[in-house]
This record gives sequence, structure tokens and C-alpha cells, in this order.
Amino acid sequence: MEFRTKVKIDKPDFEIEPFEDMLFVGSCFADNIGKRFVEEKFNAVVNPYGVMYNPASILHTVARSEAAPRVALMTLGTNHVYILNETGEIVDNCAKRPQRLFTERELTIDECVGYLSEAVELLTGRNADVKVIITVSPIRYAKYGYHGSQLSKATLLLAADLMVRKYPGRVTYFPAYEIVNDELRDYRFYASDMLHPSQQAVDYIWELFSEAYFSPAAKRFIEEWRPIKEALGHKPFRPDSDEYKEFMNKTMLKVKALSKKYPKFVP
Repeated sequence: MEFRTKVKIDKPDFEIEPFEDMLFVGSCFADNIGKRFVEEKFNAVVNPYGVMYNPASILHTVARSEAAPRVALMTLGTNHVYILNETGEIVDNCAKRPQRLFTERELTIDECVGYLSEAVELLTGRNADVKVIITVSPIRYAKYGYHGSQLSKATLLLAADLMVRKYPGRVTYFPAYEIVNDELRDYRFYASDMLHPSQQAVDYIWELFSEAYFSPAAKRFIEEWRPIKEALGHKPFRPDSDEYKEFMNKTMLKVKALSKKYPKFVP
């Protein structure tokens, strides 16, 4: 018998290679996944101007940055935006200014698609081979009320689907939202606030993502790097002992060998 529903992940028509140039923009979920890519030595830029929750702010980051990645991942958190009344512009951060200075409103599906399309076009202009992965953050926004949060996510899911249809071969969708809410349907996969995915859930999503998107070379490098990474992160009880010095000498020899095998590898 099967006691859970498995989310089907479509295999994309491209693969992520080791040390790939990547850009992660979006909600704190993009931060969580992006940091894992940095740990695994991908050339990843993660939210260079801070966490961005809505499609307009994601566009703002892409426009401000000079990144020309081969792979970009955009994580959509909400369709709610804040408009500075004085200028009529959507702001990315209210910077703790009084609420009365802003008007909150919700982007429509078409508006979300418009902002995301502009971001894709900017990236394509910088790198004609760019591939864009869109995800919807599984984190619910309690402040909207849970029904309001679901409506916001529904808008983003529909916008993401339209983006995949609009840019076939360029844009793909990774079902992070569905994995958490349909496959990991249990509070043990949530952090203490019962809203954010737990580290175990993030690790599981990482495994599914890597299986779907990583090339054999990327998977092989990660397996070779893992024991060395763990050794470098080891905190000894006696750092001045001869045993630890010998352990580190052997580890550095492994680092040197890995650098020789992978010229792009930077410890």
C-alpha cells in the first residue's frame, strides 16, 4: 500500500552542471535553497538585494543586478505589493516606515506574468542560453488569513503556469509548493512556527530538485565534495593536537586533488 501522494516532477530539457553560474531571487525559500547551492560550490548569487516576495520586486532585483546566469531560479512568495503613496511606485522594502505612507494591493495574474516576463527578457538579453526555473514558496502567510494566503498562492501558481506556456524551452516549473503541501502533509515537516518548512523538508526538496535537474557530472562532484566538506566543517575538541593536524593535512591533500580534477573548484 502507498501511504502518501507523490508529486510528479517533469524532467527539464536541460541539466545543471557543476559550478554553474546561477541566480536565486525571491522569497526566503529561495534563500534556503540558494545557500545550499553555494555550499555545494555552484557559482550562485542569492538575493543580492535582500529577500523579494512578489514578482515586481523580483524584476527589480534582476534589473538592478548585472548577473548573466546560465540558470536563474525565481521563487514567488506573494502577489501582495506595497505602493509608496508619494511616488506611486512599488517598494521592495518598507524600511520600517509608517504603514500610512503605503497602500497595499494585490497583483493580478496578468500583472504577475508581465513583471516575470520582463525579468526573463532582461536575463535572456544578457545570456541567450539562460534557463529560468520558477517555484512558488510553500510558506503560508498567516497575516492574510489562511484563505487569503491560498488565494495569493493560487494567483502565483496560475502566473507560473502561464510563464511556462509563454516561454517553452526557456522557463520550467519546479513544484516546491506541491511537494510540501501534498507530499509532506504532516506538521513534523514544519518549523516551530508551523508555517515554514523544517530543515528536513528543505533537504528533501533539495534531493528531489537535484535528481530532476543535476547532470551526472554535478551529482558526481557533490558526492566527491561531501566527505571533504564535512571534514572541513569538523570542530575538534583539541585543535592543537597532532592527531587533528594530521587529519587536516590529509584533508587538504584531498582538497588539492579535487581542485586538480575540477579546475573551477574553489575551496
